Amino acid sequence: MAKNTKVNASEEQSRQLVEESREAEWQGRGFLRSMFLGDLRVDWIDPWPESEPSAEFKVFERKLEEFMQTKVDSVKIDETGEYGEDVIAGFRELGCFGIKIPKKYGGLGFSNVEYGKTLEIIGRYDGNCVALISAHNSIGVPQPLKLFGNEEQKQKYLTACAKGAISAFALTEPDVGSDPARLGTEVVKDDNGDYIITGEKLWITNGTFADLFIVMARHPDTGRISAFVVEADSEGVEVAYRCHFMGLRALQNGVIKFNQVKVPKENLVWGEGKGLKLALITLNTGRLSIPAACVGAAKMMVEECRRWSTERVQWGLPVGRHEAIAHKLADMAATTYGMECLSNLATELSQREGYDIRLEASAAKEWCTTRGWDITDEAIQIKGGRGYETERSLAGRGERPVGLERAMRDSRINRIFEGSSEIMHLMMARELVDKHLKVAGPLLDPKATVGAKLAALPKIAAFYATWYPKLWLPKIFGRSYSKYGKMAPFLRYAEASSRRLARNVFHGMLRYQAGLERKQAFMFRSVDIAMELTVMVATVVRTKALLEANAPHAKAALELTDTFARNAQFYVEQKFRELWKNQDERKYKVGRHILDEAHTWIEPQPVWTPEGGQPEGDAKTAAAK
Repeated sequence: MAKNTKVNASEEQSRQLVEESREAEWQGRGFLRSMFLGDLRVDWIDPWPESEPSAEFKVFERKLEEFMQTKVDSVKIDETGEYGEDVIAGFRELGCFGIKIPKKYGGLGFSNVEYGKTLEIIGRYDGNCVALISAHNSIGVPQPLKLFGNEEQKQKYLTACAKGAISAFALTEPDVGSDPARLGTEVVKDDNGDYIITGEKLWITNGTFADLFIVMARHPDTGRISAFVVEADSEGVEVAYRCHFMGLRALQNGVIKFNQVKVPKENLVWGEGKGLKLALITLNTGRLSIPAACVGAAKMMVEECRRWSTERVQWGLPVGRHEAIAHKLADMAATTYGMECLSNLATELSQREGYDIRLEASAAKEWCTTRGWDITDEAIQIKGGRGYETERSLAGRGERPVGLERAMRDSRINRIFEGSSEIMHLMMARELVDKHLKVAGPLLDPKATVGAKLAALPKIAAFYATWYPKLWLPKIFGRSYSKYGKMAPFLRYAEASSRRLARNVFHGMLRYQAGLERKQAFMFRSVDIAMELTVMVATVVRTKALLEANAPHAKAALELTDTFARNAQFYVEQKFRELWKNQDERKYKVGRHILDEAHTWIEPQPVWTPEGGQPEGDAKTAAAK
């Protein structure tokens, strides 16, 4: 029976493993990375990057939308908790399990941008189907093998996936979420050089009916993590349990046990000890699938709320004519436009040489899932009881069956899938101070010797003597944005704010020094500012491109850009204020007190127990007295 080895990694060991596995060097430009240093490089995304979908993809997307509308019964999928063989077969026939697999291996050979558009279409209709297709294509076997597999592995497994084999990504364990240093699944070699994997994985999407797995396992002698392709029909692979959730009722997600599973040495991907790095790099582009799907869902929400706000009359007016609802509609539409701009930008940059999009991908995932959840919440508020009512019930009463309540249940996981909001913030916060750690690391390291600190001073002085003054001299180092017309003030604000952000982060380092990494609220607010500014710039640059192209909806996009940018300014100013004026220390202290049981009085106080005796809480109170 598979059982994970209990691994108790220290905070330092966990940090060291992640540091060694992250990409230490930046492979090209990074818009957000430069913003973190106070340098707003609008010229890196202007001209707006937008590739034209291929003729083959245009045919595919029409077939896909027809399939989603006519063949996918989302109500049935939600109620039964099963996709149904007809849906799976339909996706196979369309080629959806080989969307990005090169044609030489039997796949469709579509680009990242075309893949994103695919998920946007599916996202308008069904979150369950998004999870099925994205988990397979984004982080399952196809993506890591495309990046790191050898030709033999590609010929064998990419070909199988293109034909419809479903795959899953197996990293998470009962005791391991975002801390891979505690990974308990072990791998050892046998006498023939093949591998034996033993352990248990939890919350493996597609895992309960997958044909193939990408499995992460730890070498007990070195503590390093490797990645393997494991065939689901291998002896010792056991689907131990299928999990069930608030939403995504058809999600084939569960507990997978590996009971001394023999894996041929040929199935090691990339090399021993490179598994975690493989996972992190795969997720750089893999997590772009969720924001694309969120954009599709948000567009559906805007459409439905517009229709409803025109049809529904209250106090003599359509509800959309009342200011409270009109404000909601304006914010929903402007935010959806911002989501689309950020998602499209990150996806376009992911397939261009000379860009490192790890921050843009994290920002797109975090920002779009958070704002998408807000839009879903507002949509249900606008439709009231009809938003809360199920599709089946609405149809039974003769009303248009729109599944907002299903969309809410399905979308809540988006802020957790493929890196929770908190983990996304932590990852971006680490990159936020990356340059400072490289320059001034010894001064911030409490373990560094006095000699190391003194040796670092010349390098520190050389960098900060030129970098820091630039942050205070906008007239000398600022750029002209006159070609952006009415939108120019937004870019001037973004540029000034990026310098202000860089100064504040630097001041935070001076104040907190080595303790900065524990000031998560400070770092998270800094990341929030950077993300909001990025979306502001993205909407401006894209709208400029639409205006220059005389696009039919260019003026409408200008109105949404204006609305979004003004909202963003209020948000950014609030976050700047909260960097230094907040209750962080006070709330942290209260949180510690709660952990120490100082506030159990606010928890339920039982007055009855099944045994009929005195409640445990009362006994404790009496004993204390």
